[in-house]
Amino acid sequence: MESISEYQKAWQRFKRNQPALLGLCFVAITVFIALFGYLLAPDNSPDANAQIPEIALQPPGFSVSILPVKTTNQNLPVSWFSVLLNGRPLAYKPVPVQLSSLKITGDSVRFQLFGKSGRWSTVPTPQLESQEIRTRYFPLGTDKYGRCILSRLILGFRVSLLVGLIAVLISLSLGLTIGAAGGYFGGRVDDLVMLLVNTVWSIPTLLLVFAVVLALGRGIGIIFLAVGLTMWVDVARVVRGQVLAIKQLAFVEAAQSMGLSHRRILLRHILPNLLGPVMVVAAGNFATAILVESGLSYLGFGVQPPAPSWGTMLNENYGYALGGKPLLALAPALAIAFTVLAFNLVGNGLRDALDVKN
Repeated sequence: MESISEYQKAWQRFKRNQPALLGLCFVAITVFIALFGYLLAPDNSPDANAQIPEIALQPPGFSVSILPVKTTNQNLPVSWFSVLLNGRPLAYKPVPVQLSSLKITGDSVRFQLFGKSGRWSTVPTPQLESQEIRTRYFPLGTDKYGRCILSRLILGFRVSLLVGLIAVLISLSLGLTIGAAGGYFGGRVDDLVMLLVNTVWSIPTLLLVFAVVLALGRGIGIIFLAVGLTMWVDVARVVRGQVLAIKQLAFVEAAQSMGLSHRRILLRHILPNLLGPVMVVAAGNFATAILVESGLSYLGFGVQPPAPSWGTMLNENYGYALGGKPLLALAPALAIAFTVLAFNLVGNGLRDALDVKN
């Protein structure tokens, strides 16, 4: 009979947990959206920041005819990889027009701007990037700057997941190192570790993040550092407790009696046995990092405009929630809620699946 490893058994238990499996599927979808956001978004300009003030605050399902007027930044060759990472710079200024008013006379185009009947404008034909009239669709409508809400929502997945990923990596690096040192060496080292942990633990998360941001400045790189520095404490406490229990086991005592170095014992014999608890904490910290980043951006201390952060979108549009346009604030709020819920479901599923008592 073929033997099954403990992690295979854990995966089988995880698959039987339908909420956790649903959360994992949602996380996989968010990762796909984050990676290929610029290819999926209707507006693939950098940061989905193509502003068309004439069509501000339009409802979901809105469409408009666009006349492409050349800008000074003309078509430069852009690779697909560059588009995937940073979007495609607009080679023209999108001018919304009333299609029925469009008239081509000689070397110029005469038209009426969208929503401004009776006001005529003229553009020389050589200034057009193309004489083809393009139709732009806005499935979730536009914000107060005339930007595509769906595009900014899609790119918000990249910002949130990137902040969560980097913050979790920072917290794991610090937490594993500090917690393992305290649990393994004990004595004064453990006392020093617990003093540091309890000191940081006593400071409210947002207050600590504010202090880091105010000290080092605003920016997405600082957000990575600030959020990561607030979450390592959870990892360190879990790792310390696990190491205290594992180092009493026979295989660790055998390794010590053989004269193996502390570094080898920790890396080869103790830390691999911490994978389960650390994965559970990491999933919870990922959800926390997304919430903290969104809260900071909402308050103006996080990712700075025009970067499409969900918190920034809430800050810009919450006032319209009671003004008959609730989707402007509801869309980013639901994105935050469902993403955080998915990571929490995955974390709970991992906790149950890796519980050896099950």
